[in-house]
Amino acid sequence: MFTFPLVDVRAALERGRSDAAINGGFRNPYYGLRPGEGEKPGVWLVGDDGVYILSNGKLAEGQRPFVVYAEECDPKTNPDCWHYKRQHFGGDDGIEFLDAEMLVKMIAASPVATHLQIVMTDNSLSITLIRC
Repeated sequence: MFTFPLVDVRAALERGRSDAAINGGFRNPYYGLRPGEGEKPGVWLVGDDGVYILSNGKLAEGQRPFVVYAEECDPKTNPDCWHYKRQHFGGDDGIEFLDAEMLVKMIAASPVATHLQIVMTDNSLSITLIRC
């Protein structure tokens, strides 16, 4: 399970949109191997050194994307982060795209929610809004 404060999720979505407006669109999550796929507003759920949400707007030279670590899996705050990531995300690095339109609709439909919660299994990814 991975939990992200909604205020930070909204900030990542906004940063992606503003980066895209300034720099000419959204980045391709497939490293250019499938041009035209996935180049739309959203965020990426990334598992590598920790688990985090990453803005996906194109970036200027030397610019860094907006990153929000999961509360449970931030290497700066959790010394067991690698083990937690391995248990709940898997041992390999990975990336999953989360569509902005879907996230915005979910957030609007749950005005009392404070956090986005993501649960991954071998075969599925479940997204829920919760109040903490």
